[in-house]
Amino acid sequence: MNIKEQLAKELSLQPFQVDNTLALFDEGATVPFVARYRKENTGSLDETVLRELEHQYNYYKELEDRRATIISSIVEQGKMTD
Repeated sequence: MNIKEQLAKELSLQPFQVDNTLALFDEGATVPFVARYRKENTGSLDETVLRELEHQYNYYKELEDRRATIISSIVEQGKMTD
């Protein structure tokens, strides 16, 4: 399951809400801006849900980055096995 699907499931959101909101965050939009001016893109999510979505998204992105770093380190050491 990818990050977007996981977030939609955990927060009980529609996939389009997650996709559109994360795209706005990736473009640099802030939670207050999205809550006020991009309601049509997010399906009218409120600031509380947007903040939780942003928090969880950042957590999962950091987790994926750490996982990639660890795997890279193991491969460089020649200790990666099936």
